[in-house]
Amino acid sequence: MCSIIGYYGDSAAAPILVKGLKRMEYRGYDSVGVATKSDNDIVVKKGVGKVEVVNNALHLDNLPGHVGIGHTRWATHGNVTDVNAHPHPSSSGKIAIVHNGIIENYEELKSDLEKRGYSFKSQTDSEVIANLLQYNYDQTHDVKQSMIKTVSKLKGHYAFVAMFESGILSAARFHEPLIIGIGKKGFFLSSDVLGFIEKTDDAIYLDNGELVILDRIGVQIFDFEGNAVKHQVTKVSKEFADAYKGDYAHFTIKEISEQPETIIQAGEKSSDAINTATEFIRHARSIYITGSGTSYNAALVAKYLWQKYAKIKVEPIISSELSFTPETIEPNSILIAISQSGESADVLEAVKIAKKANAKILSIVNILTSSLAQESAVVIGMGCGPEIGVAATKSFTAQLSIIYKIAKKLCDGCINMDGEKISSSVAKVLADHSKIKEIAKELKDVQDIYILGRAVHYPIATESALKLKELSYIHAEGIPGGELKHGPLALMDSSVYVVIINPNDFTYNDTLTSAREIKARGAKIIGISDKPSDIYDHWIQIPTIDDSLYPLIEIIPIQLLSYYSAIEKNTDPDYPRNLAKSVTVK
Repeated sequence: MCSIIGYYGDSAAAPILVKGLKRMEYRGYDSVGVATKSDNDIVVKKGVGKVEVVNNALHLDNLPGHVGIGHTRWATHGNVTDVNAHPHPSSSGKIAIVHNGIIENYEELKSDLEKRGYSFKSQTDSEVIANLLQYNYDQTHDVKQSMIKTVSKLKGHYAFVAMFESGILSAARFHEPLIIGIGKKGFFLSSDVLGFIEKTDDAIYLDNGELVILDRIGVQIFDFEGNAVKHQVTKVSKEFADAYKGDYAHFTIKEISEQPETIIQAGEKSSDAINTATEFIRHARSIYITGSGTSYNAALVAKYLWQKYAKIKVEPIISSELSFTPETIEPNSILIAISQSGESADVLEAVKIAKKANAKILSIVNILTSSLAQESAVVIGMGCGPEIGVAATKSFTAQLSIIYKIAKKLCDGCINMDGEKISSSVAKVLADHSKIKEIAKELKDVQDIYILGRAVHYPIATESALKLKELSYIHAEGIPGGELKHGPLALMDSSVYVVIINPNDFTYNDTLTSAREIKARGAKIIGISDKPSDIYDHWIQIPTIDDSLYPLIEIIPIQLLSYYSAIEKNTDPDYPRNLAKSVTVK
C-alpha cells in the first residue's frame, strides 16, 4: 500500500503535499517524493526514508508551484531506492505520476513502449503508466482521451494521479481507493481523507472505473468510456481528523491507551445494523466469517463465542485462502467480512467470490466509506477513530466488542456485556506499565516467545504472537494448550519465554498444568491471569471479570509488552519494517 496525494489550487502546493503525506505515512514509509509544476517545467524531488527525514534533506516543501503530486511508497516492484521512489516522470519529463496498486501487464507494456523509443529508469511497474500516458498524449494532445486510452490498456488494481506539463491534474481509480477533496482554495486527490482533512471535510468518493480531471474549469468526473458522471459531495466524519499523537511518544501507545473508550464506542452508531446482522445470522443457512491478520483472529473469537453461547455454527476463512477453494461458499449463505480499513485486497477478493455464490455480505469495518462498505448489504462501523499505528490495537478490541454485542443478541442476553465494567477493567491494566516495562527489558535479546491459550484464549494467543512479531521482530508463536505435547514441547528450554494466558475460568487448571510441564524444561513463564501462581516467573495481573469477557482484557498486556519490547530494541513501533497498515495489493 502507498499513499498518493495531489493538489490543484491557489496556495503553494508543496507544503500542503508534504503535510498530507505525513498524515498518511502509515500507508507506506520506504520512500517519499513530491513533484510540482513550476513555470513550464515539472520539478521532482524524492528519496529513501520517512517524510520528515527526506524533507529535511531535500526540502520537498520548498518546491515552487500551485499544482503538485506526492507519494509515500511501500515497495512491491523494485528495491527501496531513490530511483524507484515516486513520483515517476515520463521519459520526456512532461508528465509525472504517483501510483498505488499493481499493474499486472507492465512488462508487456514496457517492452512495447521501449520499442517506440520511450525510456525507463526504475524497476517499478508504476513508471509504465507515465510513459503510456505520455505516448497517448503525444497522439491525442488531449488529457481526457489520453487517460481513457491509458486505462483501457492497464490490467490490475490501481489508483494513480498524473500531472501534465500544462498544470492539469488527472487521476483514475480501479479497485484502489481515491478521494477528491473540495476546498475553498483548491482541490485535492488522495488515497485517504487524512491527506486533506486539515483543509476541508468536503469529499467525493470516486467509484470503481472512474477518472477525474482538475483544471481551471473545476472538477470533471468521467467513467472509463468517457461519459460524464455526477457525484454528491460528502461530509467527512470529523473523528478522522483527530490523527495526532498529542503527548504520546507514538501513535501505537496512544491507540492502546484509548481502548477504555473505544471498546464502549464500538458499534454504538451502528445499533440498527447490529440488529439487522443478528437477524440475518440467526436465520442463515450457512455462515462464513473472513479476515486477514488481526481481523482473522477476531473471526476465530466470533466462531467460539457464537457457537458456545448461541449454538450457531460459523466457519472462519483466511481471506487470502478463499480464492483457492471458492467452492467453499455455499449459495445463498452469509459472509461476514472484517477489516479495519475496508480496502484489504484479499478481503475484497473473498467478498467478490462470495457474491458470485449469491452470498449476502455483512461487514465490520472502521471506514464506512471504504470499498468493503460499498460492497456490503449490512455495514457495522467500529467507530474507533483513525488508527495510524500499523499494528492493530484498538481496532482489534473494537472488532471483539462488536462480536460480543452480536453474541449477546444471538443468545438473548446470556453474555453479561457490561461496557462500563469492561472499560474499567481495561483502564486498570493500563494504569501501571512498570512491570511490563521490566519484562520487556528481559526480552530484548530473546529469539523465541511462545504464547499458550486454550479455548477462546487460543485466538488471543495467536493475536499476541502477531503483535510481538510485528512490533518487536521477535519470533513468536501461538499454541493451543492441548497441542503442547504434540510437538511444541520439544522447543522448550532455558532460552525461551512462554506467555501463559490463564484467567481463572474453566481452562485455568489445564493451562496451569501445561505451564508446569513447560517450567520443568527450563523455560521462563510469563503468566497473564487474575490469580497468582508460583509457576510464573513473571505475573501480569488482570482484573477478575465474567468468564466470557476475558479476551477483551487479556490482550491489553500483550499489546503493551509488544510496544515496550519494540522500544527496548530501538525499533519504531508505529512503522514496523516491511509492513503497511492495509495491504491493498496481493
